[in-house]
Amino acid sequence: GELARVMLALRLVLTSGPPTLVFDEVDAGIGGTAALSVGKALSRLGLTHQVLVVTHLPQVAAYADNHIVVDKLDDGNNVVSTLNMVDGDARVRELTRMLAGQPESLSGRNHATELLEQARNERDSL
Repeated sequence: GELARVMLALRLVLTSGPPTLVFDEVDAGIGGTAALSVGKALSRLGLTHQVLVVTHLPQVAAYADNHIVVDKLDDGNNVVSTLNMVDGDARVRELTRMLAGQPESLSGRNHATELLEQARNERDSL
């Protein structure tokens, strides 16, 4: 269903289109194994294109070469958005937060580390 349509769209893009591609929540409504498949497909697409992906899924975010966190701060009078590049331990903490809802969860941290390692190994084999 949805995953097949995403894959078809990615295949079409591979044969033509601009060198920079933006996907805004291309993973909406999916999770688990389907999200991992989308992450892998986007990673493959990144071999030949610059890919910018907006996602709320750690399974997709783990496949990124660079991870930028967008925060929105609203003090009641003003709304300010900030962008922060995360890597190393900060990236593990962010993926942990995405997985477990809090960056200090030990089980979430273990899962985030495993997810990053899996994505790194799969990216390296492309």
